Amino acid sequence: MALLRMSARSMRERANNASLAESLTEQFRQHLFHEPSRGERTAWRVSLQALAEVLCDAGLEEVEVLLEYRLPLSSLRADVVLAGSHPETGEPSYVIVELKQWSEARLVPGAADLCLVKGMGNRALLHPVAQVRRYAEYLEDFAAVLHDSPSHLSGLAYLHNAHDRDVSELLGAADGKACLFTSTSRGELIRHLQTRLSSLDGALEADALLDSAVAPGRQLMRAAADEVLNGGKFLLMDEQQVAFSLVKRAAADSRQSHRKEVIVVSGGPGSGKSLIALHVMSHLGRNQRKVVHATGSKSFTTTLQHVVGEKNERVAKLFRYFLDFGNVERNELDALICDEAHRIRRYSGSQHPASGHRSGRSQVEELIDAARVPVFLLDEHQVVRPGEMGSVKAIEEAAAARGCLVRHVNLNEQFRCGGSRAYERWVRRLLGLEPGGPVPWDPGSEFELLVADTPRQMELFLQSQQAAGHTARMTAGFCWPWSYPRPDGSLVEDVVIGDWRRPWNVKGGRVVAGAPSSSLWATESAGIGQVGCIYTAQGFEYAWNGTIFGPDFVWRNDGWRVVPAECKDDSLRRASPDDFARLTRNIYKVLLTRGLTGTVLYSADAETQAMLSRLVAARTP
Repeated sequence: MALLRMSARSMRERANNASLAESLTEQFRQHLFHEPSRGERTAWRVSLQALAEVLCDAGLEEVEVLLEYRLPLSSLRADVVLAGSHPETGEPSYVIVELKQWSEARLVPGAADLCLVKGMGNRALLHPVAQVRRYAEYLEDFAAVLHDSPSHLSGLAYLHNAHDRDVSELLGAADGKACLFTSTSRGELIRHLQTRLSSLDGALEADALLDSAVAPGRQLMRAAADEVLNGGKFLLMDEQQVAFSLVKRAAADSRQSHRKEVIVVSGGPGSGKSLIALHVMSHLGRNQRKVVHATGSKSFTTTLQHVVGEKNERVAKLFRYFLDFGNVERNELDALICDEAHRIRRYSGSQHPASGHRSGRSQVEELIDAARVPVFLLDEHQVVRPGEMGSVKAIEEAAAARGCLVRHVNLNEQFRCGGSRAYERWVRRLLGLEPGGPVPWDPGSEFELLVADTPRQMELFLQSQQAAGHTARMTAGFCWPWSYPRPDGSLVEDVVIGDWRRPWNVKGGRVVAGAPSSSLWATESAGIGQVGCIYTAQGFEYAWNGTIFGPDFVWRNDGWRVVPAECKDDSLRRASPDDFARLTRNIYKVLLTRGLTGTVLYSADAETQAMLSRLVAARTP
């Protein structure tokens, strides 16, 4: 999807009269539910005009221009995709263009794919050639129209405000897939475009790309073994690559440096945090560095151990828990990858230091001390239990107290919910985690959002998706008791709504009645038969997600009400009223953002169900 499409001639005309930036701003509001930044609006006014002049000077007025093109299954947007035909072969030809207003930039010492830009402080940014190269590779992987003809696609970065002398360190990164031009090399850019695109109308080629079938990538958990053992095939994009390169650089310097670096990576669901973790594990492991992965989630760690252990049981031991590092020697590891770091607790033991806690340090201090390069990956809106305190601020304060240098990478513009940034923002507004209140869902999004009239209707729809080859799971708020299996191994149908009854995922580590253990509920196909809870769903994703709002979180008149008496989670019920309200919203935010392709909603409360039905027009069949 592109926010706008038009010919290069039309783009120049509209850029000259300022209507182009206005139209993009309106489309941005409509599709993404918030205002574009000042920098984006400036780029639309200045950078697009610079590109339009280049295209028309090259005689490419009829080339089709896709503005703010969203990569499939991603919330990443390429600035421009040019669509047309090749001047020699007549075959479809596409060029991804990344526009930068930078005037001066240099490489980060020791990292060829990172740069520092004048006016942006000490923040490391991905080299624009590396950025556009990854966009091209990603689009080849996901757009079916390009699967058999990758040579039809190339990329370029245009730094129209820069002279070669002011970005000289960046000029050596070009290859056959992506290249860089500045104001100094404007003539070369014109000639380059003339070798990729003819002067003919590019509307049909643009139609083919926009209408192309999308082939989704492999599921993260099923590829974890390949990623850790063999390097894997997943691409890291934009800030994901920045985070990976910062860790790689810090690890390379750690044995000579007198100051420890702590890398903090924050991002919402589906933004690639665990993907970064696996890339780091793979890279450092292949380079003979001592690296361990840790989480505070039993389900997540058990699943990683299970998937990786199928190929190599010894590798599975590299996946640990946060509480395992209290007795580790300082800097014993080269790197410690703390995934799901929002689940860090105040102390690793069950006791406070004053009453016998073994190390006297907080859990985050233990994790920082354990490695030369501690890496924390977290989503602050996934804190769902009392006692969890993992946050960017808490980690930064603990690191600063130990004299560590902290580098923070924010992934919040990355992949999420199958790439739907709009859906994640819609959920945040629905739940009151972002100001503005609930808004109607725009059915024009590639992400599908539906409301079921009954839980049975939801279940039948999800079963049909599973039968069609898509992973699908049903989750619910923790508002019904959770029973152990009966002596004969059958599951108790604890979740009861009217005459519809289904069991929770299996309680404990048992595998019974054809159902997987709770830790593998999200990844084993037999999990479709049970309702998942927050403790088995958090950290996982599947194509289709169904979420049942329980009576603990209901809509009344003009706002949400929390009802602690309806909650069956004993640890949550012991929280203060304010914490209960905050954690309940976070819980439903996690449950609602597990789907990659779509989500189905239902509420057991009639007034809440009516509110959801007003916001979401689409119904399950």
